[in-house]
Amino acid sequence: MFNTQSPSFLRRVLLADAAAGMATGLLMLFDAAFLEPLLGLPMALLREAGLILLPLAAFVGYVGLRKPLSRRMVWTVIAVNVLWVIDSAVLLMSGWVAPTLLGQIFIVAQAAAVALFAELEYFGLRRAAAPASA
Repeated sequence: MFNTQSPSFLRRVLLADAAAGMATGLLMLFDAAFLEPLLGLPMALLREAGLILLPLAAFVGYVGLRKPLSRRMVWTVIAVNVLWVIDSAVLLMSGWVAPTLLGQIFIVAQAAAVALFAELEYFGLRRAAAPASA
C-alpha cells in the first residue's frame, strides 16, 4: 500500500487518514437513518460523530498538505486518533448503547483503522526524524 522508504510516506498516510475520515464522517452524517437499525446505534450519536469527524478529517488533510509537514501538528493528529480509539472502546464497554453484532464490528473496525493510521503516522514521524544513513 505505502512505500515506507519514500520521503512522502508520512504525507500519504496523513492524506489516506483524511480521506477515510471524510468518507466515514459523511456516511455517519448522511446515512444515519439507514445505519441506525443495522448497527443498533442511535441516529443522533451517528450524526454527532459524523459532525465531529468531518472537521477532524479536514484538519488531517490540511496537515498532510502543508509544506513542510509540521511535527507538532502530526503529533496532534496522532493524539486525536488515539483519543478516538479510546472513546470507541469506552463506548463499547460503557453500556450506554446496545449495538447489534454488526454495530460492534463497525465500532471495532473503525477503531482498528484509526489505530493503524496513528501507528503509521508515528512510524512516519520517527522515520522522518531519523538521520539519513550512508
